[in-house]
Amino acid sequence: MSVSALARSVAAALLLAGAAAGASADTGPAPAREPVVDTADVERFYAVYDAARGKPDAQALQRGYLDSGTPALRQFAVARIGTMQRLAERIGERPQAYEKARACAQRLPQIRAGVRAAMAELGRIYPEASFPPVTLAIGRGGTGGTTTPAGVVIGVETICSADWLQPDLTARFVHLIAHEYAHVQQPGAAVETPGASLLYQALIEGGAELVGELSSGEVNAVHLRERTRGRECEFEREFAAEQGGSDLSRWFYNGVGDDRRPGDLGYWVGYRIAAAFHARAADKRRALYELLHATPENAQDLLRRSGWRPQCGETAASASRAPASAIDPLEGGLKRRA
Repeated sequence: MSVSALARSVAAALLLAGAAAGASADTGPAPAREPVVDTADVERFYAVYDAARGKPDAQALQRGYLDSGTPALRQFAVARIGTMQRLAERIGERPQAYEKARACAQRLPQIRAGVRAAMAELGRIYPEASFPPVTLAIGRGGTGGTTTPAGVVIGVETICSADWLQPDLTARFVHLIAHEYAHVQQPGAAVETPGASLLYQALIEGGAELVGELSSGEVNAVHLRERTRGRECEFEREFAAEQGGSDLSRWFYNGVGDDRRPGDLGYWVGYRIAAAFHARAADKRRALYELLHATPENAQDLLRRSGWRPQCGETAASASRAPASAIDPLEGGLKRRA
């Protein structure tokens, strides 16, 4: 599963939950100004798992995990897990995945604190932000996230297995969720736009990378920074030549890639364009609003105003990562990066 495949499953969940929150805003309480991050279902799963020495049967999972779980978990089971018999069978088929997910489960307090800190920063830099609730749970693999009437559910075992993202497990969850919360703020990310340009898609994903970095201290696709090092000019020239077309196949949703060409390079180029736009703007809040409200019609104007161009020669090193945030929410709260 690539950056885009994993992220899209989480993004779809958050976008639908965000839309539901907006739709109910006129008839119910005002949306929360910080996210509810519930980890109790993961703790409950591993209590059952450990009592069965890693081989829980369907009855134990039903009684100890599902029946006593959150409403979000029960809705997630209907949508993505199926019966507890199917979950028990998957645990038996892939025991290593559930043992591995335990390492993520042990980081839940840090993940919860990191997400809350990142979202507090998002609310500070973008006061218009909305925050659908998030529940972390254990499923059958194959989905990073889904939406339910109770909010968003994140599949811990799926994200925990995504080793090509940040090696630090807390960072992996926090930066991914921060990226996807940025998508919640993007009207364009909530709808399909057939025939839209490569540039527009790069602005959608690059804008989310920038806002995720500003709120959490790092981009989600951090691995692309190392994999493109020394080849910035090559890849950016290719993007500049293709950005007006609608063929996304070399830039998005094309897997992890290989040494010749990393996958999902559109995230990396899009971030560099968005960071250049933000760095150039005198009014940073307005710049974030414009980036988050990118449209197919104004994409070229945003590119022009960013001043971005392929970075070749002596300018490549200085432009490889525009300064964005000086915060790090992963050590129990917001701290300054050195």
